[in-house]
Amino acid sequence: MNAEEIKKSLEGRGAVMEVGSPNDAYAKYFTGRSWLINLSEDKDIPVYNVTFENGAHTFWHIHHGTSQVLIVESGRGYLQYEGKEPQLLLPGDVVTIPPEAKHWHGAAPGCNFQHISLSKSGEGVSNEWLEPVDEKEFEKL
Repeated sequence: MNAEEIKKSLEGRGAVMEVGSPNDAYAKYFTGRSWLINLSEDKDIPVYNVTFENGAHTFWHIHHGTSQVLIVESGRGYLQYEGKEPQLLLPGDVVTIPPEAKHWHGAAPGCNFQHISLSKSGEGVSNEWLEPVDEKEFEKL
């Protein structure tokens, strides 16, 4: 699917946010395609709308020095912390991922997915991108 097809699919499920541009800068840390649009004019409080194609998801990663808040807008997705079972994410869900928690998130198999991501930026804040999610485990979802 291209961005316009995904937008139409998500709008049919109540999505109101723009899909954005291809997430080329971080594509190497994602399985599948994603799109990104910055919603904030404040460089210290980045707010992004992230759109995932069917089954697309991040690699495992850690946010150092900040938590990350995900607000699910549309579709169906998952969040998993290391050592725990994946958590289903549905529109309206809000989760706060604590600093230093190894995790991944993204679209469920066969579903497009959108969430807003908020975290702080600045001194002492960084993302550590790690290994891809085990695809055999992901396909069991």
